[in-house]
Order: sequence, then C-alpha cells, then structure tokens
Amino acid sequence: MAACAVLGMHAAAVTAGDGRNATLHQGDAMTMTYRTISVQGLHIFYREAGRADAPVVLLLHGFPSSSRMYDRLMPELAAHYHVIAPDYPGFGHSDAPSPDHFAYTFDHLADVMDAFAQQLGLQHYVLFVQDYGGPVGFRLALAHPERIQGIVVQNAVAHEEGLGPLWLTRRQYWADRSAYADKLRANLISFDAAKQRHVGTDPHPERYDPDLWTDESAFLSRPGEDRIQEDLFYDYRTNVASYPAWQAYLRAHRPPLLVIWGKYDPSFTVAGAWAYQRDVPAAQVHILDAGHFAMDTMNPEVAALTRQFLDGLHLPADKPSH
Repeated sequence: MAACAVLGMHAAAVTAGDGRNATLHQGDAMTMTYRTISVQGLHIFYREAGRADAPVVLLLHGFPSSSRMYDRLMPELAAHYHVIAPDYPGFGHSDAPSPDHFAYTFDHLADVMDAFAQQLGLQHYVLFVQDYGGPVGFRLALAHPERIQGIVVQNAVAHEEGLGPLWLTRRQYWADRSAYADKLRANLISFDAAKQRHVGTDPHPERYDPDLWTDESAFLSRPGEDRIQEDLFYDYRTNVASYPAWQAYLRAHRPPLLVIWGKYDPSFTVAGAWAYQRDVPAAQVHILDAGHFAMDTMNPEVAALTRQFLDGLHLPADKPSH
C-alpha cells in the first residue's frame, strides 16, 4: 500500500448562482461555486473552484453519485488547479429528461460532457474519473486525445479482469433484459446495494457515513430514475466491448496516468488497477485501504496523491477560449 502524507483540507467559502462564463480571480481560488449552464438544451449543473487561468482538472463522477462525491477533494486541489465537476444528465442537479425523449447511453452522456467542456472553453485538461466517469472519460479521450494532459483513475475499469463476481448477474441482464430486470434492481439500485457499494469488504464499516447511501437511495427513488438507470446500465455492455479500444488509446498515447484503487470494492477487483500498467508501464498505481469510493474514508490520501501527480506534470496555465 502506498504511503502518503495526510494533509488538512482547505476551508472553502460557498457561493451559488448561474455564473455563465464567469471568471474566478486570485482571491476567489478557494471559493467553491455551484453553477448551471444550458448544454444541448439541457440544464447541466457543475461545481467549480480555482483560478480560471490555472491548469484544468475535469472530474467525472460515478454511479449513482454526482459531482457531490468530489466536494471534499476539490478544495484540496483548488489552490493551484481549476477544478470542474459536472453532473451528467439524469444525475444530481442536472436535468433528467424522460428516456422517451433522451437516450441514456454512455455515448450520449459523453457527447453532452464534450459539449459542456467546449462551452466552458476547456482546451486542455487532466481527467479524474471514477466508476461511470471512466466510460465517459475514455470516450472524451478517444475523441480528443490532444486535449488530455493526464488521467487519474479511481476505481474505474478498462480491463475485463477488473470486473468482480457481482457482474455475473449484470451480464445476465445484458443477455436477457426482461428476465433479469428484478435481479438487476436488487444487484444495482436497491438500498442494500447502495450501502454495499460503499462499504464493500472493508473491515471497518464504522468509518462510513450512512448518509452516503441513504442520500443515493433517495436519489434512485426519484420518479422515473429507475428506468433511467436501467437503460444506462443496459448500455454498459458497450463499455466492456470498448475495452480494447481504450487500451489501444492508452498504449498509443501513453498519457501520464495515476491509478488510485480502494481494495475493498465489491464490484471492481484490484487486478483491474494493476492491468493499467500493461498499457502504460509508467503508470503510478496505489492500492488503498478504502472502498469503491476511496474518498469516503481516505480523502486526504487521495488528495495528496493527486496533488503530487498533478504537480509532477508541470502543466502550463490554461487559456479558456471564451
């Protein structure tokens, strides 16, 4: 297990507002803001901190969370980096149109996130991806490899060996959706599944705030949310089919790569972390005593590893196009 310094969180003031095309000044670098912009006819919510001219870190969240999962990490990075974390359509505070009118596929989510980044004028950025953020982020990387300055992977899979035993039921759902719909709900979107996703096999469950899965279960219980998540998860099979293309991207471009992995993850195996070094031999891999969402219990360690990685890239200041 990698050892790293535990650093205290910076205090962050909170503001809110529309803030379309807003500029953060030096004195506001540590201020967290919460904004909404229109992207392809959808209201997309995002969290933001840091100077507008600092190197950009685009943080893409997992399932069934939202940009909220980065609320404690972002202030740790904002002194030197422009950190931006959006909510996908159907998640968090972004619009959640009916599946009758919006196709919930990873291609579509990535297309919206691509338009979001372009609308904010992000010309280059480091990706920080967790869980569903991996499929969205790798699609952005394949579409625009010239924009990617580095990638931080936190329990996001790009290799078959990263998929644990829970994926048996999920593969059955892909093979026969109607026959396995009830089992999929229990396996993926039930209250018990939400708790298990966080705690996993961690021998110290008392370290986890129960609000984590209680809030996620409330989100998954919103009217129409079950169908949104079932549609999107049915499309997850396209991610597994895309693993060879993502691996080819990594081998061809060799982006600077940091892999931070919670070893108590019930869904994604530790083998999935080490697999990244086959494609990027110089990848830094750190296995933590944490769960699927490593920041639940080890946010200071994740922040320290991420800052060290970002500082080592010596990134130039970004020049937003807007």
